[in-house]
Amino acid sequence: MARVGGRNTVFAWFVGIVCTAVVVALAVLAAPVFPAATGWVAGAVGQVQRAIDPDAAAPVDAAEPADAPADSGDTGLPTQCRDLYDNAMWATLRFTEGAELTASVDAPGFDAPALVEALSPQVMMTCRWTSDAGTVSTTIATVPTDAGAIAAASLPSSGFECAAHAGRMLCTRTDGELLETLEAAAGIWVSTSQDAWHPTAYAARVADGVWASAD
Repeated sequence: MARVGGRNTVFAWFVGIVCTAVVVALAVLAAPVFPAATGWVAGAVGQVQRAIDPDAAAPVDAAEPADAPADSGDTGLPTQCRDLYDNAMWATLRFTEGAELTASVDAPGFDAPALVEALSPQVMMTCRWTSDAGTVSTTIATVPTDAGAIAAASLPSSGFECAAHAGRMLCTRTDGELLETLEAAAGIWVSTSQDAWHPTAYAARVADGVWASAD
């Protein structure tokens, strides 16, 4: 093949080597700023994600609210109100019109003051929901291991019906739209008060979850 006039092989090789050297030099100079650039890109992506869906990009280690219940130690019991509910129940509660959740260590909202005084439940957390439908309040506490037997002996005089259920003592009382429930066994107390608002099988599902986590 005839060589095109005006080209010089040696000169072409020289230009190629110079170009390669320039590219390598630029890469070396850019290396120190590459991590910073990567961090900037990651930060920008994070900002976009938070703008689209604030919950999806929320920090995993976000601090708990100031009024969050204390740690339950090694008991295995739930430590936050969210831990009490399966996903379906959580969605039902959250999306009820006007729903608000308050976490505290308040004494059980339970209409049996003599029993509360006798057992002195050590409250780990009280989760109180208010909504346009009514209120629901649940207290998790530790009590003496014979609390179930004491409840069964004392609560019927206050209008409660008590019976063994799933290895626990279950006591319930209905007064109009108010439904009160207490379950006790193995040193654990779970009481619930539902006033006008009665999510499906609320008390049973919460209690089953608590004892499952403690096993």
